Amino acid sequence: MSEFERLLRSHLGGRVALSAGQVGALERHYDLLVRWNRVLNLTAIRTMEEAVVRHYCECLYFAALLPTGPRVLDYGSGAGFPGIPIAIVKPEFRVALAESHQRKAVFLREATRGMSNISVLPQRAEDLTESFDLVVSRAVDPAQVLGQIPRLAPCAGFLAGGSSLQPAEASQAAWSERVKLPWGDDRWAVFGRFHVQRS
Repeated sequence: MSEFERLLRSHLGGRVALSAGQVGALERHYDLLVRWNRVLNLTAIRTMEEAVVRHYCECLYFAALLPTGPRVLDYGSGAGFPGIPIAIVKPEFRVALAESHQRKAVFLREATRGMSNISVLPQRAEDLTESFDLVVSRAVDPAQVLGQIPRLAPCAGFLAGGSSLQPAEASQAAWSERVKLPWGDDRWAVFGRFHVQRS
């Protein structure tokens, strides 16, 4: 068992079931992330254990909470979080990674090579014309994402920390209770359904 797999399974503690193939796909993404991060600022996290917890465990746990709806947009995907772990653990989903930073989009294309349920959209989410079942986001200002709802999708999911959603924004949707993540003092996931009809 590799150190990556040992850390991943240890920190997940059985909360998310993963096959050997899924662990292998996550580790390949991590290895590529480390190599590309030497020349492209994809993540500030430097240790394997911190990356496993903050990037992979959190996103896999988030993926396990996703409501039904197979067409998912990862808004401002960056290094592929949470979209790539979602696509790996939910192979029945079709996940689009929207990333306007062109070099990051190139990384995403390389990182998802051979993953048939992922597409990379190298453009601003504001410019997208297709619609999805769910928009997910991590490390993007929720107000920016909510400004595109429900044009892009009737539902949104956030993986965040602190009090990122302001009351005015929260009032636009019926929100689930925040789900506290098992790692970190103030990390959580929340989902909202918007009641505005899409044209």
